[in-house]
Amino acid sequence: MPTSLAIGDFSRATHLSVKTLRYYHRLGLLIPAEIDPDSSYRRYSTGQIPTAQVIRRFRDLDMPLEQIGAVLEAPDVASRNELIAAHLARLEQDLVETQEAVASLRGMLQGPPPTPIAHRSEPALATAAISETVSLDALGPWFQGALGELTATLAAQGVAANGPPGAVIANDLFSEERGAITVFVPSAEAVGPIGRVEALTLPAVELATIEHAGSHADVDRAYGALATYVSDRALGVDGPVRERYLVGRLDTPDDTAWRTEIAWPIFRTGPAA
Repeated sequence: MPTSLAIGDFSRATHLSVKTLRYYHRLGLLIPAEIDPDSSYRRYSTGQIPTAQVIRRFRDLDMPLEQIGAVLEAPDVASRNELIAAHLARLEQDLVETQEAVASLRGMLQGPPPTPIAHRSEPALATAAISETVSLDALGPWFQGALGELTATLAAQGVAANGPPGAVIANDLFSEERGAITVFVPSAEAVGPIGRVEALTLPAVELATIEHAGSHADVDRAYGALATYVSDRALGVDGPVRERYLVGRLDTPDDTAWRTEIAWPIFRTGPAA
């Protein structure tokens, strides 16, 4: 039969401080086996040591206390394992994002790669498009959904894509974290409007362009280089930035193979280079 330990001894046994044990008690996460009604001294059962050790390891993995409580109270092994697997998946995603940030920082420390910047006169472009005002934190899921809907609509109507997909991005999306964005696919013929999809002709525009290779984790470096080029030459005009996904998620899940063209509106300086 398990024996009981004073809170100090239980602290030594589990490497959880007395302050932490009291906090876990208040949360209902680890309730003492006995509480003296007169002195309020807490005593823990030796049988609670494994539970305390499990909590400590989950905290080492940055699992929120609320989720730890859900794991401990799971009605069966399958439910418990599902909660743990979900947290491990989040940790793996965090690790991927950390590795991308580290790689980007190392690249910055090594200096910018020689990236050519070109000028292009973009003619009016017939597209199938979805336009909406979106907040920055919802952009990823919205973008993937819009691109999937455009691709499916073109296929359903037998309309061929006439180039890689792209987006027209209002400045407010960067400056205010909420703004208008149009995701488009150039189309060989007019697409019939259905759902969010409409036929849209993008206006002709003069552009300075740069190509970014790899994932979008450090696409800001290409934006910075392009903005510096345009500013140094006083070429900028008002208007949204355009992106074209020359090789993207629709082509390959390998983000190291992605190639994105970023295009900044400028005034015409002569024949396209």
